Amino acid sequence: MAAETTTARGRLFLVATPIGNLEDITLRALRVLGEADVVACEDTRQTRKLFDRHGIDRPLVSYHEHNEHERAPELVEQMLRGTTVALVSDAGTPLVSDPGRHLVDMCLERQIPVIPIPGPSAFVAALAASGLDTAEFLFAGFLPARAGERARKLREMAGEPRTMVFYEAPHRLARTLRAAVEILGDRRAVVARELTKIHEEFRRGRLSELAAHFESAEPRGEITLLVAPADAQATAPAETAVTLAARVAELEREGLERKTALKQAARERGLPKREAYRQLLFEEQGGTSGNR
Repeated sequence: MAAETTTARGRLFLVATPIGNLEDITLRALRVLGEADVVACEDTRQTRKLFDRHGIDRPLVSYHEHNEHERAPELVEQMLRGTTVALVSDAGTPLVSDPGRHLVDMCLERQIPVIPIPGPSAFVAALAASGLDTAEFLFAGFLPARAGERARKLREMAGEPRTMVFYEAPHRLARTLRAAVEILGDRRAVVARELTKIHEEFRRGRLSELAAHFESAEPRGEITLLVAPADAQATAPAETAVTLAARVAELEREGLERKTALKQAARERGLPKREAYRQLLFEEQGGTSGNR
């Protein structure tokens, strides 16, 4: 408790809050939030629900990705005058795929104490109940939204020997799973959805099975995706088994025009349009390419 004694300067508390169930909060977090001079939060409406549930009444200010560069200096100035600030995200631990880095950096530069108040984190909860290896893992946050950038990121991680953990948006999940099958091979994986909430779900299987399921039923809510390292049962990545020309032909059979089919196949592989066209001509002329 010595770290929490009053100093001439204020302090910044990084307070973890529930990821769903509002009972998942520590006694220490409740005390710190109840004693803070001001609580900075992503969405004041969301944090107000937590405060109402636990009888907390403290001033709230918004702090999110769109205003953090303006808000952080204001909060730092207050802390330099002795104000205690608590930073929370909408759910889970601040700074873990959430804003707050800029504020922490500014505090450390000015020797303002930064004190973590640990608690819930969606990826840790998902990993613990996943059934995959937890001895070593890599948390990579959100994959890029653009298909080409996402494919390049997955390629970079293809040789990763540890369990990989990602956050993903519901409307992108099926596309991410399909890209993972093509690039990583058909590995074991888990989709954890709405953790600690009424509709909590763990769906386990091969990447191809999960892709097929979520292509037919787009999920809702917060999603954590976990992918196991390659194993003996995983099929080879589709990119090494299916040429660009074969993928274009497959898309044409599905009804796409050739130009559109080539554009989609290139996007799936993270290839520039000109390179994809060159590779397609090369393959159709009977050549082979290592860059598939």
